[in-house]
Amino acid sequence: MGSAVITARAAATFEPVGRSVATARAFVRDTLQGWGYNDVVDDAVVLTSELVTNAVIHAGTAADVLCLRSAEGVRVEVADHYPEREVPLQSSGIDFGSPDRENGRGLLLCAALASRWGVEYSPTRKHVWFQLDLPDRPVGIRSAGPVLPTSLLPVTDQRVRVAVVQIDSTGAISAWNEDAAHVFGHTAEQVAGKQFTDFVAWPHTPGTSTGIADALQLSRWEGSYGIRGADGRTIPVYASHLRVRDNDGDPSTVCLLVRDDERAVLQSPVRAPVSDVSSDNRTADPFEVFIGSPAPDDLDGLLQRTVERARDMLDADAAFLLLATDDETELEVRATTGLPSARQRFARVPVEAGTGRYGSARMPAVHEDLTAVPGAVPLLTDTGMRSVVTVPLKVEGRLTGSLGVAAENAGRYSNEEALRLQFAADRIALAVESARLGELERLRRGSLSFLVEASDLLAGTLDRNQTLALMAQMTVPTLATWCAVYTIADQSSDPYLSYVLHEDEDLIDGLKALLSKISPPDPVPTPGARVWSAPAEAGHRAAVSTSTRALAADAPLSMSTATRTTLATAQAVGGETVVLPLVARNRVIGMLTLGKPSDDHFRQEILELAEDLSRRAALALDNARLYSERMAISQSLQRSLLPPGLPDVPNVEIEVIYRAAGEGNEVGGDFYDVFPISDGAYGFAIGDVCGTGPEAAAVTGLARHALRLLAREGFGGPAVLERLNAAILDEGARSRFLTLLYGELWPREDGSALLKVVCAGHPLPLRLRQDGSVVPAAEPQPLLGVIDDLELYAEEVVLDPGDVLLCVTDGITERREGSRMLGDDGLAEVLSTCTGLTAGAVAARILRAVERFAAEPASDDMAILAMRIPEPQPQQS
Repeated sequence: MGSAVITARAAATFEPVGRSVATARAFVRDTLQGWGYNDVVDDAVVLTSELVTNAVIHAGTAADVLCLRSAEGVRVEVADHYPEREVPLQSSGIDFGSPDRENGRGLLLCAALASRWGVEYSPTRKHVWFQLDLPDRPVGIRSAGPVLPTSLLPVTDQRVRVAVVQIDSTGAISAWNEDAAHVFGHTAEQVAGKQFTDFVAWPHTPGTSTGIADALQLSRWEGSYGIRGADGRTIPVYASHLRVRDNDGDPSTVCLLVRDDERAVLQSPVRAPVSDVSSDNRTADPFEVFIGSPAPDDLDGLLQRTVERARDMLDADAAFLLLATDDETELEVRATTGLPSARQRFARVPVEAGTGRYGSARMPAVHEDLTAVPGAVPLLTDTGMRSVVTVPLKVEGRLTGSLGVAAENAGRYSNEEALRLQFAADRIALAVESARLGELERLRRGSLSFLVEASDLLAGTLDRNQTLALMAQMTVPTLATWCAVYTIADQSSDPYLSYVLHEDEDLIDGLKALLSKISPPDPVPTPGARVWSAPAEAGHRAAVSTSTRALAADAPLSMSTATRTTLATAQAVGGETVVLPLVARNRVIGMLTLGKPSDDHFRQEILELAEDLSRRAALALDNARLYSERMAISQSLQRSLLPPGLPDVPNVEIEVIYRAAGEGNEVGGDFYDVFPISDGAYGFAIGDVCGTGPEAAAVTGLARHALRLLAREGFGGPAVLERLNAAILDEGARSRFLTLLYGELWPREDGSALLKVVCAGHPLPLRLRQDGSVVPAAEPQPLLGVIDDLELYAEEVVLDPGDVLLCVTDGITERREGSRMLGDDGLAEVLSTCTGLTAGAVAARILRAVERFAAEPASDDMAILAMRIPEPQPQQS
């Protein structure tokens, strides 16, 4: 943040999964709100969401988020671990590309919202940072407020308690007044000499001393944090810090603290700007003269008040106001009085001259009789209005709208009325434009928030049916009254009606029936919304036909449920209907259809938002399809990597429990095998490939099959592992190191069993004797897949009747709960309680102990192999 002093920092890392985006948003929002930076929270959350999405979804890596606070504002850094991906630099002159692209949108938002931003690279990662400056907030300025009525004063307890705490140069508490003891419950004797940071709950700052320690070094500081009371609860406080020094030059910090709801006691007030004109000489505001005081504080209210005052001013029968689009090529109906506003609201007409176009928008115009110039003012077509006067709304020479009044009689208006209306329009133009821009900003922020939440929801599922339902539920009623989703299985298939939703559930069946009878819209890949008139036409025909039959049968319409349903459906689809293509990976996979009820229109901003949503929804829908296909293939391949079954070994009980980490994984980096080698000899193995998932499973398959092949060729344990080591290294970049416990087993006639074991970097096998003692059954040796020349050796172990040999992977021993870990000692302790149990019971008890050790689900693969030599049964007499 340049030379600005950093007063707090917060950092967190988010895994490359869809839910991390929502978690990152919550982290940034909570952190900034805890710092009191509410003015920039929304922009920071939107930017963080897009940048973390780029990291965890598009780049597929973990995202590191760092928040830095200073007096000027906040800086947020989002780093991923994919430096190879090209990212355009701010100063490179490279075009960002289309904003329609799913990735890269975060950089466009940075350019639009941030005070400063940039992209930086390191050899192992890249990170994008942005800074949001705070609005000017004068702090520490001497000021005095006016005398206020008692009812307007801030509310506090009967007695305001101001805790005074002094912190010495080492951060220890040197003074703690009576109010501090009352508010927080700690006496001065209890806290004296202790670090102040031990009592502070600094929002989202790792190691709580980091942020508050920095704040205590500043000459002045104001803000909010929490103090831990004697009862363990955190008490929100508002604090004012002042750094002072004593006569010897030693610095200390004096902290004044009040409860957060009493912050007005300490918070430095912002001085109101001094007016250039005294109240005595103030002239009347022309805007308030026309619009009235107080003026409406929302755009729709302001526009409605404007048309009503314009109508009354010229004694008209109707009035209307249209706002121009940004390129001034179209006008959008926003307010009317005396006209069917429901039919016209948000309808658009072109500005340029021509039939059906608003040719008089850019200058004042008087039409004495509209019947002589049909279509001159399209809004008034078929309304009975004859004479009209229209004037432009302009700000700095730019067309921002049009205001008009109309009468049913011809010849009502002249140039004099046009001048009067133009004078009024000039008074309100700036206020209307300001309110419009405010509305657009709210819509923009609302749209960004909507898309962020929509992306989060869509990324949270890979189920096709759930994705279709989410698409519809996010659309209705936020964007449209009803929607229908068509899907296309492949290029040779016709669109299929997959999902229909209406805000009135009683109309869904009728709407679905109507849409099923008409041809689906053409799957055109052209981006943007296009009007589809087929539903309205089909609904109209059905309504006319049903009404005709009912009248012919002399049956009251109110008595026919079928007729009422048909008419209600026709009303539902009677407005504007638009179709947006669902395009994913350069292929049309469906269409999203949005509809309004009779005579209703879509706002352009809504259509643009729907288009953005359709792109996200299309990608989510195609991802669900790909996930289903690949999951089926993955499960089939994974099952082929599992051992076909456990052999029956004479006089030896064998039990295996296997758990692969990750949703949908049947095989991971851990593996096991038990197989016959030759007459009377059996091989067993348990191993752990570095990592989890498909890459680890590939090495798992190589290792398991190589062990069987080499063992059956007559190689001993050390030779088998040395050759497997060479095979792993031959994989090159795909190789992964492997820990492996391999052994050969020979059951004996006396009931015991001889084992020859090689433990290559794997957790040592544990032997449980009948007396309950547990000892390691092998010595550690180098792991596989790291060095070329291995010199391994086999160790002999004899298992007596009643003995158990337990072999596990590190997913068992490294099971964690916070800072606690089960470890080898914990595993041995559990095993010591298994005397007399069968091999299956031993494995089950070990797994149960591991699962109960921590509340969270296991994040690593786990494998348990238990072998027990049964005790001889007594002879029947």
